[in-house]
Amino acid sequence: MVRRALSATVELARPVRTCVGCRKRVPASELLRAVAIENSADTFSLVPDPARRRPGRGAHVHPDPACFALAERRRAFGRALRVSGVLDTGPLAEAVCGHADPLGTADGGRVPPHPDKQGRTTNMSTR
Repeated sequence: MVRRALSATVELARPVRTCVGCRKRVPASELLRAVAIENSADTFSLVPDPARRRPGRGAHVHPDPACFALAERRRAFGRALRVSGVLDTGPLAEAVCGHADPLGTADGGRVPPHPDKQGRTTNMSTR
């Protein structure tokens, strides 16, 4: 009986990550992982890792242009990836803004809405 309860708890546990843009904690499957690839001595390219298989530190961001812009403005990618050189965000910007490819999730690439843009009903109590 105890084994059954423990296995059910383990199955429900999902990895949780923080979006470097909006700083919200959500399941990792809702975020796009990005890694820094070294081009030369002091320059790096920020590339998407939808399969979550590239080696090294990863930064997670919602596949939403607003979150990406906020992360760029805050210079969050460099801090999250611990990169001190010049960071080229072009490849990741194309992936986020043109978001044609799925995230590589187990649910067929379905992209959930951003937490701030979820459908809300109108509050009729003020009328």
